[in-house]
Amino acid sequence: MANYKMNILVCGGTGCKSSEADLIVENLNKALAEANMSDEVQVVVTGCFGFCEKGPVVKIQPDNTFYVEVTPADAEEIVKEHIVKGRKVERLLYIDPKTEEVISDSKKMDFYKKQYRIALRNSGLIDPDKIDEYIARDGYMALAKCLTEMKPQDVIKIIKDSGLRGRGGGGFPTGLKWEIASKNDADQKYVICNADEGDPGAFMDRSILEGDPHSVIEAMAICGYAIGATEGKVYIRAEYPLAIKRLEKAIDDARETGMLGTDIFGSGFDFDIELSFGAGAFVCGEETSLIHSMEGERGEPTTKPPFPAESGYWGKPTNVNNVETFANVAPIILKGAEWFSSIGTEKSKGTKVFALAGKINNVGLIEVPMGTTLREVIYDIGGGIKDGKKFKAVQTGGPSGGCLTANDLDTPIDYDNLIAKGSMMGSGGMIVMDEDNCMPSVAKFYLEFTEEESCGKCTPCRVGTKRISELLELITEGKGKMEHLDELKRLSRVIKDTALCGLGQTAPNPVLSTLDAFWDEYIAHIQDGKCPAGQCTNLLQYIIDEAKCIGCTACARVCPVNAISGKVKEAHIIDQDKCIKCGACMTACKFGAISKH
Repeated sequence: MANYKMNILVCGGTGCKSSEADLIVENLNKALAEANMSDEVQVVVTGCFGFCEKGPVVKIQPDNTFYVEVTPADAEEIVKEHIVKGRKVERLLYIDPKTEEVISDSKKMDFYKKQYRIALRNSGLIDPDKIDEYIARDGYMALAKCLTEMKPQDVIKIIKDSGLRGRGGGGFPTGLKWEIASKNDADQKYVICNADEGDPGAFMDRSILEGDPHSVIEAMAICGYAIGATEGKVYIRAEYPLAIKRLEKAIDDARETGMLGTDIFGSGFDFDIELSFGAGAFVCGEETSLIHSMEGERGEPTTKPPFPAESGYWGKPTNVNNVETFANVAPIILKGAEWFSSIGTEKSKGTKVFALAGKINNVGLIEVPMGTTLREVIYDIGGGIKDGKKFKAVQTGGPSGGCLTANDLDTPIDYDNLIAKGSMMGSGGMIVMDEDNCMPSVAKFYLEFTEEESCGKCTPCRVGTKRISELLELITEGKGKMEHLDELKRLSRVIKDTALCGLGQTAPNPVLSTLDAFWDEYIAHIQDGKCPAGQCTNLLQYIIDEAKCIGCTACARVCPVNAISGKVKEAHIIDQDKCIKCGACMTACKFGAISKH
């Protein structure tokens, strides 16, 4: 990249690629060729910039101009105006919705101001398919330092002292996990990277693998050296084709350059990595289920102990960490434990990557220091709630987490605070909800997911999630009874106490947290037969306001079940017994005469 006067960085993450980023790259290169500037300006396909809401994103370096919502048709103008004439394309620049200020430098955008990128340090800056670009940013320096200057126990001590905890959900101290695996002697040990990211709305690990695969490869090799393992496995879901493609390329390049294989850096240490593909089972995010799947067995958990660090893959000592955990390792080795532990809170060190999704203006991927409040994430970085709606709740931790309310917005985000609030960190999914979300329906959605994803091995999870799901179905259909609420609480507590693995033990969290925070909403469904958010179809009524209805018959013409009657130029009426609550009438009415209640 140093040989070029300018670089045009194009987001090559899955989201932007699905919006024709490849064609943008093609058109940029074509325009540069026509301007005879291909030798001076380079187009670089990078990983995710994080600002998915405004993708596809194109960044110009060295001036750091940030273009949003770029289309293939914009490529020629970017080259002619910005590259050739040195004039920014104003219409493609980001406009701050709060101040209406046009911002050209991403560093001045609220979305990036409070972020601190460690795991995402290279994503959006380098071409993930070029190992030279990773090396140019101190890539594999940490591995070299470990192999040539440090003993395995020294590596483990740095990771322990840093306070790094597992980013996959449980938050177990990473250094302690490595130490346990290192102390179990065996003729063979394994390092496994858990890339089975199954939470709805989560795309943290996928984005890291797409944008910076070498950071994970290097960390796995460091872990292998620390615990005495020579083989690494990445368990990745087959639904991640781009991440798989880039990871395979990175592994091949690492082998060719001597970063993987035999006698790495002349140290006598051997280490190599292979991929193992999952079929998308959520339960395989649990480490024993994952290991069984890799062995060709059903993805089912087993009782612990023994833990994988003692008896894991093929009965050998095995260390399992997720993608984001590994992505933090190399910087810790290079910058030291004190540097990392100075970031975050007392018991939750470093940063955390979150996938912001739902009813929020700035949907995307962010990385913030532990201890950042939910308010800062949702309103400062996330830009607040879409369409000026009122914030209602945020689900953290995916199906295993819980709903937090406006009363929790000033809660510093860390492992212990979220658990104390009835939720959890999880892998980092964060789904924001507004006033139009029905909380019993939200709980039902997550329970249906965990019910579907249960492996069925233990009765509490297999049967319990089914029973809870059925009760929530009755409540959202207007058939619930007050005793069902007590039954929901009792079932949830039994499942939490008796389920075999984390999937079942945490499955009731969305139910318990919504019961606690939105009790009145459950009561409204049961006692009043109403859904306050207007989302539960069986509890809805579409009403025609006689004062506003002019008898145009538009609503009657679109009703699929002929539930609307009335003469031309006279107010119409909806037969509630016939109405199927499809909302077609409300959409067709141009006079605002129809409302739902």
